[in-house]
Amino acid sequence: MLDENLPTFFVKPSSDKPKINSSFFFVQHGAEPTPTYTLRHLDPSLPGSKNRYAVGIYDSFSPDALYAEVLLIPKWTQPSLSQEAIRQNGGVPPPPEPILPNEFIIQLYNPDQQVLVRHRPKTWNSASSWEFEMPQQTFRQPSISKLDRTMSDPAASDITPKIKFIWRKDGKLSKDLGCYMSGKKLDDKKSKEPDITVAILRGFKEVTLYEPNLYRVEIEDFKGLEVVLLLGAIVIRDVYFGQMSETFHISDPPNPVGPLNAVTTIPGSKAGAQEMNMFAIQPQPPVKAQRPQISIPQRETRPPPVDPRTQWEMDAETARLKKQAEAEAKERRRREKEAEKETKRLLEAEQREARKRQAAIDQETERLKKIYGQEETQYRKQHAQSLVVPRPNLPPRPTPSNHNPNAHHRYSSYISAPSHNFAPTQFGTQRPLSTTLNHQSSNPQLKEKRSIFGLFKKDDGRNNTLTRKKSSMF
Repeated sequence: MLDENLPTFFVKPSSDKPKINSSFFFVQHGAEPTPTYTLRHLDPSLPGSKNRYAVGIYDSFSPDALYAEVLLIPKWTQPSLSQEAIRQNGGVPPPPEPILPNEFIIQLYNPDQQVLVRHRPKTWNSASSWEFEMPQQTFRQPSISKLDRTMSDPAASDITPKIKFIWRKDGKLSKDLGCYMSGKKLDDKKSKEPDITVAILRGFKEVTLYEPNLYRVEIEDFKGLEVVLLLGAIVIRDVYFGQMSETFHISDPPNPVGPLNAVTTIPGSKAGAQEMNMFAIQPQPPVKAQRPQISIPQRETRPPPVDPRTQWEMDAETARLKKQAEAEAKERRRREKEAEKETKRLLEAEQREARKRQAAIDQETERLKKIYGQEETQYRKQHAQSLVVPRPNLPPRPTPSNHNPNAHHRYSSYISAPSHNFAPTQFGTQRPLSTTLNHQSSNPQLKEKRSIFGLFKKDDGRNNTLTRKKSSMF
């Protein structure tokens, strides 16, 4: 602290979430610090906060009371067309880099006023500085005239006299900044009063107001000057003495990676079925009958123009996805070729193994032929001879006697029944004649049956002759 008797504001990060917020604590005459203002920055996790910087200063006891804010969107460098740079960046032009802004606007509220802060870079004989102007008259004069009420505020008028303030470093090696009120010109010979120290920024954490010199500042809105000094010091610290990527929430360029292992829900899978069941189980509120409303066709609104950095990120992501798809296709073709080679190798191995087994079988067959070949030849010869020798004749079947009781009753006891000798029918191959004769001679001849009246008759050799049938009455 420069002096405990001077009004001092120091920045303290907020203990509550989010951590991006901080507070200005006021202390004077050795008293306890009390919160006075709250600083709110953009949330880096939100998509709308990318590639821009914004900060607002609010009242600590009334969070809705906004005093001032700053919105800063940087300009970008043109993409490089160098083939070497494109080749080094993986076939994509290098990303555009933000350009350090040379001015920013502080928007004050109630009354509304814009304060333009211009940045002058350092030179060989001067340090960098930031200049802004504050109007001497800010509020309207009380008037009952309607014409006066229609006029603009004095702060927005070009004819209102203004006082110039300058932020600059105390030295090239010093990190402290001092805010000075530019002296008034005394005459046309460029002679003016010396600059007056108004505020000092120490270590980018404390802003001390040099109260004795503030009485020499001829302006109406001292509260507005205080807000401009505090908010301007924070913007200068963040933008011009901080990291550009962190200040403007610039994301790193995407690096080419492998295939994404994104877990997708398959409709036919168990997870997908459970998910569908969850949606189906949820009770739906009853639909109320509504009156038919006439829909007014809306104009087609164009999407907001994107900044060069966002456009480059989109192009880089498109190129990365295209390159990734090509790499995946190339890897898939390589795996297919390897699978074909592996299948061909397995088939060749199976064929070689089959040929080896067949060769072993043939070798074993030849060995067994040499051992058991003679026995097999003898067996085949014997078998061929047995097929040539004829089979022995089978004995004939006995001729069955046809005993018919009706035929016995047909003839009387005085007349003998005729004898019929039928040769049995033989099927199959015809036997030789000599064999048949021998067989007939070997079999005894059957005798004819006779009645008791024919016992004493002589056999005259007429058994084989046909006899005429005689009458039973004569």
